[in-house]
Amino acid sequence: MTGTPEQLSTALKAQQYIPSEEICTVMFLAQQLQKPVLVEGPAGVGKTELAKALATALKRPLVRLQCYEGLDESKALYEWEYSKQLLYTQLLSGKLQQMLADTDTLAAAADRIAKEDDVFFSMRFLLQRPLLRAILSPEPAVLLIDEIDRADSEFEAFLLEVLSDFQISVPEIGTLVATNKPVVLLTSNNTRELSEALKRRCLYLFIGYPAHAAELEIVRLKVPALSAQVAAQVVEAVQSLRSLDLRKAPSVAETIDWARALLALNASALTRDVFDSTLTVLLKYESDLQKARQMIRREPRKPKAPDAA
Repeated sequence: MTGTPEQLSTALKAQQYIPSEEICTVMFLAQQLQKPVLVEGPAGVGKTELAKALATALKRPLVRLQCYEGLDESKALYEWEYSKQLLYTQLLSGKLQQMLADTDTLAAAADRIAKEDDVFFSMRFLLQRPLLRAILSPEPAVLLIDEIDRADSEFEAFLLEVLSDFQISVPEIGTLVATNKPVVLLTSNNTRELSEALKRRCLYLFIGYPAHAAELEIVRLKVPALSAQVAAQVVEAVQSLRSLDLRKAPSVAETIDWARALLALNASALTRDVFDSTLTVLLKYESDLQKARQMIRREPRKPKAPDAA
């Protein structure tokens, strides 16, 4: 189904994701070369959605690790359930006594217990977190490591080791090796600089704000009930707003939210009054709202407002 970048593009569009040629090429190469992809770009441009659409298009399970400050190995990799292991030991104490009843020495008893190590040191006591779950997945998975820039540099260094070999050493069990290497996407909103070591091991993909035609296609796909006229006005307005010096430029996700809000209001055109009353769906800072309102006062026909005063 995805033997070429073009086929991958078709598969992603079937999941209502509009990819650029660069996105399709990089994601195709990631599968062929079995390398992680570092996806950077502003928040809300579709980085996380790319991983979701890719997993569905490839018919693979999606495993997501959401990064945050203070994230450590136990939350990302695995935890050993000592309390569960202790409970098993207590429940089986009677059986252990029967098993050891005919042993004459401590050494003999220890040897017999050692033969049952697989009972007390096994996968049943291993609580799998996202990284290990992706590595041990019986079918190839798509592993999304979301907002890696929010994690500490120490966790980033640990992640490098995992992504290099796709194997994990568990002291209680041994080394667990991936049967099927997952397709790995790491997303970043550029809140901090990532290490050169991480970037060197990844293919790189930057997803920025789409051009007018691409964003209009996205709006028409995501909000098909919105009239063609209002959809065009929405995209024109958003593209104009991004040219301002805003604290936070509107993302593609917010463009879609704005389009859905106008549809809910049954707006037949993006008039100045409608623009002003719904602007908070798009912009989230007072200073940005003031700049946007100044823009519409200076340019009464942007966004298009045929019946504006």
